[in-house]
Amino acid sequence: MLEPLPVLSATGMLGSGFREESIYRALDLGVRMIGCDAGTTDFGPHLLATGDSQFSRAAVKRDTSIILAAAVRAGIPLVIGSAGGAGGDVNLEWMRRVLLETAREQGLHFRLALIHAEQSKDKVRELMRQGRVLPLPPSEPLSDFAVDEALHIVAMMGAEPVQAALDSAQVVLAGRSSDAAIYSALPLKLGYASAVCWHAAKILECGAAAVAQRAAPDSMVAVLHSDSFDVFPMRDDYRCTPQSIASHTLYENVDPFHLVEPSGILNTLESEYVAIDNRAVNVSGSTFELAERYGVKIEGARLVGYSTIILGAIRDPLIIRQLDNWLERLDENLKERLRNTVGDAAQHQITARIYGRDGVMGALEPRKTIEGHEVMVLWDVISASQGLSHSIAASLSHMAVHNPIPEWDGLISGVAFPFAPSEVDRGPVYEFHLNHVVYPDSPTSLFPTDYESV
Repeated sequence: MLEPLPVLSATGMLGSGFREESIYRALDLGVRMIGCDAGTTDFGPHLLATGDSQFSRAAVKRDTSIILAAAVRAGIPLVIGSAGGAGGDVNLEWMRRVLLETAREQGLHFRLALIHAEQSKDKVRELMRQGRVLPLPPSEPLSDFAVDEALHIVAMMGAEPVQAALDSAQVVLAGRSSDAAIYSALPLKLGYASAVCWHAAKILECGAAAVAQRAAPDSMVAVLHSDSFDVFPMRDDYRCTPQSIASHTLYENVDPFHLVEPSGILNTLESEYVAIDNRAVNVSGSTFELAERYGVKIEGARLVGYSTIILGAIRDPLIIRQLDNWLERLDENLKERLRNTVGDAAQHQITARIYGRDGVMGALEPRKTIEGHEVMVLWDVISASQGLSHSIAASLSHMAVHNPIPEWDGLISGVAFPFAPSEVDRGPVYEFHLNHVVYPDSPTSLFPTDYESV
């Protein structure tokens, strides 16, 4: 019979914060591991493309200093996944330096494992030639050209590389990883049922996001048993309910009942969520189906171009009444203007988003009518250079102000700009273009690990 295994998720993303007392409260409960996700694709591809962190160094260091000291002094493992925001080698090294600086300042000593997730283009091409790379919908089959365009490519590790690292290290700093793998690795290693491990890990991966109502990020504990797990928050004013835990199980999944991990699929069709008290929930009944082939997702980001944006507010009811026609006339007039300035060969794209109508959902918006008295138009100009995008945007903003409608006589201004100058250069913009599954030689073959004594 397995003993209850308490596991702590410090917060949903390193740098987003948590109450320090929540960590110490969890230690008093005897947690056997601290985990924290440090990355996401929620903020877009620029974290992978540039190696930047979404949160400031100060914010990440604050969170790291607390959980590192807590884990080392308690003698329990600390696992941080998707280091630095995207889990590439640049991100991993940035996070390593934060970790080492924190350890030095606090006089902490431990064995550190660094698991690399970045993939070389040669390695990806080799896997392509072997027929081991398949696209995830709606992506196209991977091409040499797409690989060449990638600024960075990472593979999303499962639990196995983390398990291997825990054999030799107390602190594991992992590159890009499955969020749930951070928390499932140790329980799986200790022999707990796969379904219990993966389902508990799914709830833990966002920290206290699975509570009924969350005011700010904080910590969550799951206690694993042989055939179920209990989950509860560390803040007294937070509470888990069967609905909040079941809802979080569905979060970020294409299929609400089948959660895909590299080693298999968590099936929650028969899961039961039962309130233990007014703050804790017990989860049982999940199953885990092993995959026929072990597969890991790869992500790649490429440069799209350089962006200049314009924000323009329209309150004139005559323009709002015929907004689509007004935008079409503006587009035709601008094309003529650009033919005489930058030329037809200057490749660019212009997107107009109408806030107050369908700016959030675009073509998916079911309500296409403008019901308010004003709208905001966000124009985004993207081209191969910042100078060209700015030049096009400057022409666009000037022509938009005076773009006529049949009801007007004379030169009348129809757009109000909240900023001056109205053209705002955003710099380089990127996109995810590798969204594929790779079938490696083994669960750990794509993830080399370095060790060092701190």
